[in-house]
Amino acid sequence: MKQDTKRKVIRRLRIIEGQIRGLQNMIEHDAYCIHILHQSAAVKEALSGVEDLVLEKHLKTHVVDQVKRGKEEKAINEILTIYKLSRKKI
Repeated sequence: MKQDTKRKVIRRLRIIEGQIRGLQNMIEHDAYCIHILHQSAAVKEALSGVEDLVLEKHLKTHVVDQVKRGKEEKAINEILTIYKLSRKKI
């Protein structure tokens, strides 16, 4: 991963880390349930943003490289695996 992208991802993850600590604090102090759910949704959205950034960089670099080297099947399988994972409900 390029340094610029890595810095962006790490920065976002640190923000998410703070959001998680805030969420824990809310639970510990019996915050109003709706406020907890709003914070939880914000964390999910932030993680989704990290995933989007990493996926975009992967497509622009690794997938393009795999296709150029004749490894289309590997690239397709990786993309399909991530797609299927993203559709699963945890």
